[in-house]
This record gives sequence, C-alpha cells and structure tokens, in this order.
Amino acid sequence: MLDLDKIRNFCIIAHIDHGKSTLADRLIEYTGTVATREIKDRMMDTLQLEQERGITIKLQTARLKYKHNEDIYTLNLIDTPGHVDFSYEVSRSVAASEGCLLLVDATQGIQAQTLTTVYKAMEYDLKIIPVLNKVDMDIAEVDRVKREIIDTFGFDESEIILASGKTGIGVKEILDAIVEKIPAPPKVETNETKLLIFDAFFHEYKGVTALVKVVSGEIKDRQKLYFIGTETEVEPIEVGYLIPKMVPSLGLNTGEVGYIATGLKDIHQIHSGDTVTTVQHNHGHILTQPLQGYRAPKPMVFASLYPVEANDSEQFAESLEKLSLNDAALSYQKEYSQALGTGYVCGFLGLLHLEVTQDRLEREYGIDLISTSPTVEFKIQLTTSDYSKVPNINTRNIDPETNMAIIRTAAEFPDGSLFTEVYEPWVKLDIFSPEEYIGPIMELCQKSRGVYKSMSYISKNANGSQHAIIEYEIPTLEIIVSFFDKLKSLSRGYASMDYSFLEYRKGEIVKVSILVNDEAAESLSFLTHKDNAQRRGRDMVSKLKELIPRQQFRVPIQAAIGGQVIARENIDAYKKDVLAKLYGGDVTRKLKLLEKQKKGKKKMKAIGNVEIPKEAFLAALKVD
Repeated sequence: MLDLDKIRNFCIIAHIDHGKSTLADRLIEYTGTVATREIKDRMMDTLQLEQERGITIKLQTARLKYKHNEDIYTLNLIDTPGHVDFSYEVSRSVAASEGCLLLVDATQGIQAQTLTTVYKAMEYDLKIIPVLNKVDMDIAEVDRVKREIIDTFGFDESEIILASGKTGIGVKEILDAIVEKIPAPPKVETNETKLLIFDAFFHEYKGVTALVKVVSGEIKDRQKLYFIGTETEVEPIEVGYLIPKMVPSLGLNTGEVGYIATGLKDIHQIHSGDTVTTVQHNHGHILTQPLQGYRAPKPMVFASLYPVEANDSEQFAESLEKLSLNDAALSYQKEYSQALGTGYVCGFLGLLHLEVTQDRLEREYGIDLISTSPTVEFKIQLTTSDYSKVPNINTRNIDPETNMAIIRTAAEFPDGSLFTEVYEPWVKLDIFSPEEYIGPIMELCQKSRGVYKSMSYISKNANGSQHAIIEYEIPTLEIIVSFFDKLKSLSRGYASMDYSFLEYRKGEIVKVSILVNDEAAESLSFLTHKDNAQRRGRDMVSKLKELIPRQQFRVPIQAAIGGQVIARENIDAYKKDVLAKLYGGDVTRKLKLLEKQKKGKKKMKAIGNVEIPKEAFLAALKVD
C-alpha cells in the first residue's frame, strides 16, 4: 500500500504549443518510468491524430516514481490539452489534482489560454508552480517573460523555474518542487470508499474503462463496485494505473490515480463525473453520498454529420456512442435529411473540436463522413402552442411553459409567422496581443458585431512594446468559422484568443435558403445575421456554380430569404451542335432544328431535378 504522504497528483497547464507534452516526455525519461528503448517523442499523445497534428486532444495520465531525500514518491502526472476547444479536458484534469505546473513559453510569453487555465486552477485552490519553458532557444526573452509572470500572477522571481522540455534543463528542479510544494492528497475521516471518474474510454478487449481518482477508502482487484450515478453494479476485470500504458495492480488506495476496466460493452452505464463505491457500502437504507462531479460542458458549435455510404449508418451510430464516452464534451441528436439520409446533429466546443471529431470517426472507425456548415444554437419565441404547425422542430427542444424552442439547423427554422423573436448566444472574448496590432484587431471585432468592454496592458518587452488584453462581447456566430484565422493573419501569428459563454440576446437572424433549379437544397441552407446574408448567399451560389456539373439545360442557383432572392448564378447548358449534320438548304431548316432543341431542353428541365454531387456539398459547406 502506498503512503498517502508520499503521493503527489499534478497536471501540466499551458497555452497550445508551449511544450507540455515534450516536458512530460522529459519527466517520464528522468524518472525511468519507461525503458530507454521504448522512449519516443510525445509519449503522452497516444492518438495517431495527436502525433500527426502535434497537439494534445485528450488528457492522459502517467504514474512516475521519484527518489527525493532518500524517500520514494509516487507522482501522478496528468497531461492536458492547450487549445480552447478542449478546455473541458483541462477542467477535469484540474479537479483530479492537488497542484499544477504552469508552463509559459519563453519565446511567446503569456497567452490567452494561459490566463484561463490559471483561473481554473485557482478555482480548485491548486498549488501552482510557474515554469518558464524553452529557455534554451536563441529567441527566448527570459527576463521579459519572467516579468510578465510576476506582474500578471504575483509570483516571486525565485519561484519561477527555468526549463527546456527539449534538452532537459530544469527537470530535476521541477520534480523537487512537485514533491516539496504540492500537498499530498487530503486525508478523509471516513470509512466509505469513494472514487471520482474523471475520464473514460472504450477498450476493445476490456470494455468500458474509467479513469479514477480514489478520494477515500480503497478498492481491490475483482472487488464488486457500484456506480452511483447510473446505478450500475460491476465486477471489474482489471484494476491498475497508467505509465502511460495500462499496468494491472492488486488495487488502488486513497489518493491514487488509476483505471477500472469494467468489461462492460454498454457505454451508457459509465460517465465522467460519476462516483464509484464498493457494493457493501450500498447495503441498507443509507446510500453513499456522491462526490461533486463536473459542470456539464456547453456546446458552442453545432453541425450535422452524415455517412457518405448509407450502409454505414448503423456503424456510424455505434462509433459516435463510443467516441462520446471518450469525449464527454460531444453531444449528438439523430436527424434525417432528404439529400444526405440519416445523420446526427452534433454539438462541439469549437471548430477544431468539430474537425478533430470528424477526423477521429473517419480514422478510428473507418467511416467517410460529410459535415454540414457549422452553426450555433438559437432560441426562438414561438407564437403558437400547436406544435404540429412547426413539424421541423423536435418537440423535446420546446419549453411548453415559455413556448421557447431551441433550433440548431436551418431546416428547423420555422416560417416567419410562427415566431416573434430569435435569440442568439454571445460570448466573452479575451484577445491577447502585442500593442502594435490593437487597431486592426479592434476593427475586426467591430466588423464582427463585437461590443468593446475593456483593455489592459502588461509588462514591456526588450523593445519597449507592450502586450494588451482586449475584452469584447461578441456573437458566437461571428467567431466560429474564420475569426481565429483572420486574427492570426492580422497579428502575424502573435495574437491569441479565449472565449466563454455569456448569455442569449435578441438578434436579427434570418434563414438563407439555397435553391438549385428552383428546388430547395435544405442541407446547404444556413442561418446568419441579416447584415451578412447577402454576402454569404452570394459566396455560396458562386461556389456552387463552380462545383455542380453542367446539364443539358440551364440551371439557376439562387439564395433567398423567404420569397426574396438575394443572389443568383446560372450554370449554362451544354450546347450540342444540332446544325452540324446540315449540308444545305435554306435557313428555315436550321430554325426548325434549333426550336426542336429548345423544346427538348425545356421538357428535360421540367422532368428532372439536378443531382448535387457529394464533393460539391463538402466544398460548398466550407465556404466562409
């Protein structure tokens, strides 16, 4: 049994690309957790997608052993993602720790996500150890970034550890600081066994596997356990810890972080934030009180996913369920499209989350998918309580007391006579940027309907220029597609952003319907603000003109709001030379043939609809 005073649970928090995974490699290497022959780059990034993109998507744990002053300590490391789209992973990592390493890149300084993750750590009262990473690089501004950390967070200069995840500088100092400064897990005066599930995934052979932190008591291998939230009794097939590969053990004790392989195939029986206890503690009338779990993440972006092949529908549904176990921030709801068949409206924390989810489904489960254009969740004040008049809206998304409906796709948007107001979500947007880019950034925010709130400066760099934190309130709809790319372009890559949900506000939201050959293509229709409707409609019809193959007749492509057409393009018909076979005669013979061709094309247009190829859907939906 491990001595509770010799256990340290900590996570690494930082902005994206500040070197968390590389530093984690050095900690694993220095402590000898993994054999030298098995060491590779980014060992904590176990997904193929993480290795390829060079970003952390999933939190990952590893148990390290470290000798300090002749005592052996058990260090439970949790590596976390840095991108704002995966902030929910960070919140769960923080909840399972007593301390954290705050990593700041010496070449970039404090960024927007750095501030957000520090505030999360402070919420949970974690001991924070500041680490200045990449100090070995020629362009590192060690003194300037040190001053930033001191001025922004109030650390003493002596507390900041200089390190390099690449060369191993400062690794021993970091490990010593973890042992000396981060407290051991608190002792709980109770005989009850309680474990908090902070993550879960589906293992091909071991079934649903839960990552847990033992808050009190202990569990043993093959001991019957009870999952309070789902009221499920389980006899695990294996209990153990990760290094980061799975290592079986005889049990887990108070303060330890490990896993429980349940052997269950039904993923609905386990969820993050649930409390696990032993079966004997649930006999009798008094049940074990569950631990405080996590706030459910609020999806910011919605898009519909459809399998390219209709035969993959069942496999797609099963894959989505398995992935949602591993990604608690993913939500989904079944829907049907005439053009694309059966699919799911999925909720994501951001565009990168959407992109990564689609990529994981295609790679890990071998399904080709189509994604509709991303949108946000709107609320509509209906004028009728007869919901049969609004058949496109799922009645589960209507509050009968307030007559307020939630819609996530253009297909659900009702006729204008059936609602009075539309409410759109707004976010609090924090942008961190060097002062020379403030003007263009503020102009971008104003064009995106942003409302300026405040601006503050932090320390100067060696050149005398300052960094500013600019706060805006802005509609979520305006930042989900290309706002981040524009921000990076305007600031030459130096600005960063972070956002959090604020509230719903009234907005002039309209549905732009796309008509191909006078037939509505609902899967290409979209919701947008009235001011952006004409520009986006024009972009869409122009793109479709390039993508849809020519027909034997002219095909009009239109964007319309209600009965008003706001943009139009025509795909010209193929022109067959019906006069080629003529070798003589007067002009009336030519006119007869041309008239016959004209009637044929008119008849053809009346009979057949234009089929939009799947490739055209994919390309058109990426239009900004």
